[in-house]
Amino acid sequence: MGNSALKGKKLVVLVGPTAVGKTAAAITLAEQWNTEIISADSRQIYREMEIGTAKPSADELSRIKHHFVNFKSIEENYNAGQFGRDAMELINQLFEERDVLILCGGSGLYIKALLEGFDEMPEISEDLRKEIIEKYTQKGLAWLQGEVEKIDPDYFALVDVQNPQRLMRALELNLSSGQPMHILRKKKKIDLPFQVIKIGLELPREELYQRIDLRMDRMIERGLFEEATRFYPQRHLNALQTVGYQEIFGHLEKKYDREEAIRLLKRNSRHYAKRQMTWFKKDQEIRWMRPEDVGQNMTF
Repeated sequence: MGNSALKGKKLVVLVGPTAVGKTAAAITLAEQWNTEIISADSRQIYREMEIGTAKPSADELSRIKHHFVNFKSIEENYNAGQFGRDAMELINQLFEERDVLILCGGSGLYIKALLEGFDEMPEISEDLRKEIIEKYTQKGLAWLQGEVEKIDPDYFALVDVQNPQRLMRALELNLSSGQPMHILRKKKKIDLPFQVIKIGLELPREELYQRIDLRMDRMIERGLFEEATRFYPQRHLNALQTVGYQEIFGHLEKKYDREEAIRLLKRNSRHYAKRQMTWFKKDQEIRWMRPEDVGQNMTF
């Protein structure tokens, strides 16, 4: 589809922290505009991860077509740059039949990759990679977190700080190129041929944290510990280096009891939500509202 034909098309980008109510709000908009949802969630992409990723329910998936949910296996590596390219190709196809599309998710890097584009990352020497892995093995996660926060505070504000693979990647890229991740990813900003409307969902902190705790309780009731136990033999996979599974892996390794695992699950989910809000609040183009106000007399 040519750029001129896309001028009247609109991509509504719905963002916000975990558990704020993005899925329900996106479905409300998609039903109003008779359109489809593109998921920008770095964990809902994986088929096998059911309970710990808060995917749309079977009923929600049957009501509205969702793209990039259950899209890959945890055995496959997939990153923001690939998502940006895949999602742009899909958006161009869908705009042939739709005037409005909904992009919904809390993965800031995935959204950034789509809307701004990613540069190719520099090659990393095997020696440097081995050196970083050895240091992490000796000094632990706290050392790795400190190094990344020091060299790239912008990226640290967004990344899942419990994910050593992502932190090591940021460190090796910085040491290879001399530049932080957010600079490497900003060089070639793309001009989009369609209109982008950004909506952010927010709630008072205490209300959001209550929702996070309640969601975690429901996940545990549905079998989150059992799901994580099934994944334990695959715990080295990048897809599983994330809040919701790492805390249970620690429990399975007898580092702490179940009660402490639940406390960490809730605490780390709250910390993740806080980092998401820090990231999204930097974007002056986002119009903020409560989730229940989405769809109320909204015009694009």
